Amino acid sequence: MKKITILLDEYEVSHQNATNETIHWICVPSIFFSITGLLYSVKIPLQIFDGHYLNLAIVALILVMIYYLLKSISLFAGMFLFSSFCLAICHYLEVHISFPLWGICLIIFTLAWIGQFFGHKIEGKKPSFLRDIQFLLIGPAWLMRFIYNKLGIKV
Repeated sequence: MKKITILLDEYEVSHQNATNETIHWICVPSIFFSITGLLYSVKIPLQIFDGHYLNLAIVALILVMIYYLLKSISLFAGMFLFSSFCLAICHYLEVHISFPLWGICLIIFTLAWIGQFFGHKIEGKKPSFLRDIQFLLIGPAWLMRFIYNKLGIKV
C-alpha cells in the first residue's frame, strides 16, 4: 500500500494549472457531497435512532474513513469532519426541501464532473483516477493537505 504523501504527490502532477486547480476546489467537494447525497437517499431498513434509518452513505463513509485512517490520522480527522458536514447537509435537504435529495445530487454530480473534465482539458492531462481508481479518494485528501499546509498541520 502506497504512502499517502506519495499518492498526494502523484495526484499533484496532473494538477498544476491554476484554472484546473480552482475548478477542483469547486468540483471535488461537490462530487464528494453529491455521492454522499445519492447514497444517503438509499435507505436500509434498519432504524438507528428516533425514526431515522441507516442509509448507504453512512455505510460507505465508514469504509472511506477506514481508508483515510489507514493512510493518515490527520487526514482522517479532516475528512471525518467534512463527511459529517456532508451528512448534515443531506439530512437538512431531505427534511426541508421538497425536491428529492437524489435529484439535487444527480444534478450536482453531473455538473461537477463536466467541470472536472473541462479542467483536465485545460491542464492537458488525463484525470488521475483513470490510471488508478484510488485517486477518487485522493482528490479530497489533496485539497485537505492544502488546507493543512496553510494551518501548519502535517499530513
